[in-house]
Formats: sequence, C-alpha cells, structure tokens
Amino acid sequence: MTTRVKPKKNLGQHFLANDGIARRIANALLCEGGGPGRPMNTLEVGCGTGALTRHLLCRNDICLKGIEIDGESIDYLRENLPAIMPNLYQADFLKSDLRKIFAEGDIAIIGNFPYNISSQIFFKVLDNKDIVPQVVGMLQKEVAERLASGPGNKSYGILSVLLQAWYDIEYLFTVGENEFIPPPKVKSAVIRLHRNGRTELGCDPILFKQVVKAAFGQRRKTLRNSLKTLTDSVPPQFAGLRPEQLGVEDFILLTASLG
Repeated sequence: MTTRVKPKKNLGQHFLANDGIARRIANALLCEGGGPGRPMNTLEVGCGTGALTRHLLCRNDICLKGIEIDGESIDYLRENLPAIMPNLYQADFLKSDLRKIFAEGDIAIIGNFPYNISSQIFFKVLDNKDIVPQVVGMLQKEVAERLASGPGNKSYGILSVLLQAWYDIEYLFTVGENEFIPPPKVKSAVIRLHRNGRTELGCDPILFKQVVKAAFGQRRKTLRNSLKTLTDSVPPQFAGLRPEQLGVEDFILLTASLG
C-alpha cells in the first residue's frame, strides 16, 4: 500500500505539485564545490514528498543530504525515493547543528521553506554565515520581497538589513497558489542568497543587530526616538531619519558611531 502524506497545518506544509517549477528551483543552485571534481555540500530543508529532492539527486555536482521533521514524509520518501534515505535526517532544522551534518566544508541550503518558520530559517543562516555561502529557497512572496527589498521601500525591514550585510539577494521568480497541494492563500517566490565579499562588519555585530531591531521596532519614529533604549546620543546626520531611509552601510556607520 502506498504511503500517503497528509499536509500538516502546524508544519506549514504545502507540497509543490509542478515538476517544472521544482526543476527550476533545483537548477537555481549554483555549483561552487570545494575544488575541481569536488561536489558542493548541499542540505535540503524539508524534503516533504521529494519534489525538489528527485531533481537534486540527479545533479552530479552536489553532495546532497536532507533534513525532514515529519515522520509521515520520511515514510513516503523511504517507499518512493529510497536513494535519499542514507543521507536523510529526521530532525528539526532550527535545532540542528549544521557543522555536524557535513564533516567539513561549506554548506549550500535549498528548500521549499514552510511559511511559518521561513524568517527563523534565515536567522539560522545568519548564525552560520561562515559556512553557508548560498541559499536557494521558496517562501511566501511577501517575505521574499522583504528580504530582497532596498531602502525606501515599505517592505524593507530587519531581515533585509541583517541579511544584505552579508549576502547578495536575488528575487528569481514568482510561483502561483495553484502549484501546491493544498494551495496556500498567497503567492510564493524563489530567491537566491549568495555570500558577498564582506568578512568584517566594521562595527560591533551584536550592537549592529540591536540597532537594526530597535530602529525597525518603531519604524514610524525617527532614529532619535526609536534608539532611546540604546543611546541618548544619535549622531545628528542620522537623528532625524527613519530606518527605511538607511542602507546597510548607513546602519554600519551608525552602529560604529555608537560603539
């Protein structure tokens, strides 16, 4: 009897049903192995029913492992896509130590990310930015636009700044609701993150995060007011501005002036 996977609301599961889109996502991962003939370590987050997995397994230029929290999905993959089983971990990605999944080298991350934890996934990426040079992910269109957004846009926010400090972000394409089972109520989008050349922020990274969060936590206020919990002396060139008016480099300069 064929195992069936019932999409679970608490896991934010919407299974991609369009094979052509799955192939496009899998092919959006740029191969950057550790050297000639060395495949790129790649971790798929949330293998589900294997829509992406089957295309990733066909790529000889990557070393694929998967992580899946849902036991029913794992049973399905065991029956229908056994090739992934030796490298499939049943675990919560957000609680996993990425350095223990692959013995060495950088790790590219790819997946159809659950809507309910997509932001947390990217915070996890930031925590591991020294070993994660690339991310290809499908997520809610609104969130994808936020991550790729620049200064002056309403969607520009905390994760926009924190991610763009370390990654170049490309909005690749939009995916309609009816390409999933069950269809979500919103459109999805695929984005690609690629590590930029920055090795140091040029300011205290902990304070940088605090400044960005405090600024956007009260985004309608000027920085003079929104940063009162951190400082009483916001430099005059920033004091009258709102957070969406500052680019990444501006936030770095602001943080350095406070440190």
